Amino acid sequence: MGSDESGALDARLGARLAELRAEHGWSLGELAERSGISRSTLSRAEHAEISPTASLLNRLCGVYGRTMSQLLSEVEAEPALLVRAADQRIWEDRASGFVRRSVSPPHPGLRGELVEGRLAAGTDIAYDRPPVPGLEQHIWVLDGALDVTAQDVEHRLGVGDCLRLRVWGPTRFSCPGPREVRYALAVVLP
Repeated sequence: MGSDESGALDARLGARLAELRAEHGWSLGELAERSGISRSTLSRAEHAEISPTASLLNRLCGVYGRTMSQLLSEVEAEPALLVRAADQRIWEDRASGFVRRSVSPPHPGLRGELVEGRLAAGTDIAYDRPPVPGLEQHIWVLDGALDVTAQDVEHRLGVGDCLRLRVWGPTRFSCPGPREVRYALAVVLP
């Protein structure tokens, strides 16, 4: 994704975050208390002065009761039933090297979505809570190795392995290397 395209996505995302806060009638201070994110960081994200990280978006999704894919799809046009490879949105957390392709984005009337994730070797991403409590996830490793920690249990996944779980608390995704990991993530709303 070029810098112009990612900048435009950051601007649409920032505007949507500001709309969500306004819909709830919250000040930046109230949202900061609910999310544990500083007012300054929230303001900079809403004004697209920073590109939000996966962890920041996850916290905000938790406060707003959405999955990350739902939030990202809200800044795009209505998704089609057939999602061509060229039309699958890619979002990158440039700070961590996490790349997320929305293979099958959220769609009205459907509870599931499919995401392709890529983590560079040595990447470690921690989420302090699920965006929606009880979210069902199926994590299928396509290439490389992935460590997933959920409910204080670490699972090492190799090529072809699939971890199925409902997410209630903190999770951690890390790529032990020596090369990147590519995995499919099926997400099903409770």
